[in-house]
Amino acid sequence: MDTEALPGRPSAGELLHALGHAVIATDTQGTVLFWNGAAEQLYGWPAEEAVGRDISDVTVPEVSQRAAAEIMAALREGRPWSGGFPVRRRGGEVLHALVTDSGVYRDGELIGIVGASLNLGEAVRHLMERSSDAAVLVDEHHVVSYASPAVTNLFGWPVEEVVGTPITDRIHPEDHHAFEELLAADPTSAERVGELRVHVHGAWSWVEVAVTDLYSQPGSHGQVCNIRRSERLARLEERERILDAVHSEVLQDLFAAALAIDRAHTHAAPLSAAQIGAARDVVGRAIQTLREVVKP
Repeated sequence: MDTEALPGRPSAGELLHALGHAVIATDTQGTVLFWNGAAEQLYGWPAEEAVGRDISDVTVPEVSQRAAAEIMAALREGRPWSGGFPVRRRGGEVLHALVTDSGVYRDGELIGIVGASLNLGEAVRHLMERSSDAAVLVDEHHVVSYASPAVTNLFGWPVEEVVGTPITDRIHPEDHHAFEELLAADPTSAERVGELRVHVHGAWSWVEVAVTDLYSQPGSHGQVCNIRRSERLARLEERERILDAVHSEVLQDLFAAALAIDRAHTHAAPLSAAQIGAARDVVGRAIQTLREVVKP
């Protein structure tokens, strides 16, 4: 890659090394020709060890091999590619990167590739920290790798206890299937929002969960879940709480009335006993209705 500078001006290489994005250039076979300082930081490989090696050996995990072939096909057709992409660091750790790959052409023929990438987790983290929603970043096993401060503010979950544990530990067991379906939904769908119950202060509370994929290549499952209290279901919960309280109070009143009627029936004259018995039957039916219809 030509990085020679004009007199008094920085070279292309100096400019690329100054960028905060990891910049990597390869030939069409995938051999690394250029590797800037940010690439050293992101991928963990010093430039002197990365240059000359195959790009798949230093950045592409097994899960991304198919996507990498699709990217190359697009570049050969003259189309740049940009999107989320799982990459591998030197130690084997796979992270989510935002990648833009562009072809270098000469006389219409692809002769090289230049890619710029950054840690997508770090990029979205600043946005998630400012969100009023509780945001969690989960991997394919639902394990949380990042949780925003709002998880504590909204649900009382200490961040240090959430990170490193499956988010499903805090979801009602009956809602696990709904959560799985939400994660597996078509990533091109404009609406990937569901309602489920999470554990909050010793009880289950309804929340709304919105899911966004960090990358959409086959086999990848890095996702951001934005969680907020469901106002609609919160109102229903409050209505149910009030109904429960009223139901209990009315039942107690009816039971008290039934006991009073029974006592009156015991001491009633024969002429009044029939009327008191009919009233007792009405109260009994009301109790049965509350038990079976209003509160099954």
